[in-house]
Amino acid sequence: MTTEPEPTDRALSERLTPARFDRAEGYRMLAVLQDEATQQAALPGLEQLAPGFADWLVTALFGGTYQREGLSLRDRQLINLAALTALGGVDPQLSGHVTSSLRVGMTRTEIIEVFVHLAPYVGVPRALAGLRVAATALADTEQR
Repeated sequence: MTTEPEPTDRALSERLTPARFDRAEGYRMLAVLQDEATQQAALPGLEQLAPGFADWLVTALFGGTYQREGLSLRDRQLINLAALTALGGVDPQLSGHVTSSLRVGMTRTEIIEVFVHLAPYVGVPRALAGLRVAATALADTEQR
């Protein structure tokens, strides 16, 4: 037996929890996760290519998703490392998140262990590719 949904007098937009998109908080969070040089290496070029897209990314991602409760910045970085490794082919983003992981307090050992732990889940080739990206990013940060 199927039941029909209860009719409501309120519009759908009134029944859903409003999303939080805070542009200023997005740029503040970006500054926590990325240094100025990293931001300057990516955002102005993206703005030139697709005007408004860089601002949308910062606002929606760092001023929206990252503002949600329930996960620490460290937890979010662990998830980012795992997701980007599983996805593959996103070396610049993975490299940036390795650096961001250091900025939120993860150790070099913890970052490396993420890729080792991922091997049976995402495959050895993806884990090795992630380790190569991480090794380069970690070496770059040690030289700064």
